[in-house]
Amino acid sequence: MRAAKVVVAAALIGAVCCAAASALTIQIGAIEVKATATIAPTTLPEHRNAPITIESKTRIKTNDGSTPSALHKLLFAFDKHGAIDTAGLPVCTLAKLSETTPAQAKARCPKAIVGEGLGRATVNLPGQAPLAISSPITLFNAPADHGRPALIAHAYETVPVPKALLVPFSIERIHNGRYGYRVEIEMPPIAGGYGAVTLAKARIGRTWKAGGVEHSYASARCEGSRLQVQGSIELADGSFFPGTLAPSCKVGG
Repeated sequence: MRAAKVVVAAALIGAVCCAAASALTIQIGAIEVKATATIAPTTLPEHRNAPITIESKTRIKTNDGSTPSALHKLLFAFDKHGAIDTAGLPVCTLAKLSETTPAQAKARCPKAIVGEGLGRATVNLPGQAPLAISSPITLFNAPADHGRPALIAHAYETVPVPKALLVPFSIERIHNGRYGYRVEIEMPPIAGGYGAVTLAKARIGRTWKAGGVEHSYASARCEGSRLQVQGSIELADGSFFPGTLAPSCKVGG
C-alpha cells in the first residue's frame, strides 16, 4: 500500500528495546495524529557517531468514527547529529522490484534491505462498506540520487487489484540549525483515491562489512541529550499537523 512513504519518512527517527521514547498527539477537529519514536541504544558517544537501530509508529484516526482524509504530503527535517552510510551496501532498482509480491521482492534483493514495516489504510469504495487493508513494507537501499542516499519502499496493494507499489525517494543534506537532513514526499492516491492511511510503522537498522570495515546504515552521536526531528503531515482536506519528536540519549561509550 502506498502508506510506504509514511513509514520511511517517519522511520528515520526512532528504535527498539532498551530505548528512550518520544511521543506526541496532535488533534485538529475530529482528526487525531499520534506519533512515537525511540532510539537504541540510548547511550552514545558525544563526538563520534555509533550504530543505532531506529523505529517509529504513526497513527491517523478520527474521534467520530469517520474515515480520515487521505494523506497528501509529508515533510521532515532530521537531527544533524545523525548520519546515513551506504558505502559498500548493495543496491536494488525499480526494475528488479517491478511487479513483485513482498516475498519475491525480498528474494530478489536480500542484501539491499535496510528496514521493514507495516502499513494500514481504510478504503471506501463506492457502494461498499469500509474495508481495512494492510501491507508489509520493505525498505531497500537504492542507487544514489544525484549523490543523495536513496531508498525504495516496496508494498503490495490488493484493492482494487493486486499489484506492487514502489515508492522511490531520497534524503537531502541541509544546514538548518539543529537539522541536517530533509525528506519531502508528495503522496499518491491509495486504492484509486478511495483509501486513507491509518497506520504506518517501521524499523530500520543494518550493519555490514565493506573492505574489512564495519558500517551501519544509521548512526548518531549524543549532543544536547536528544536526537530531534521536525515534521508535518498534510491531508487532502487541507488539515496540517506540525510536530517535533525528540527521543532522549545520554553520553557514554
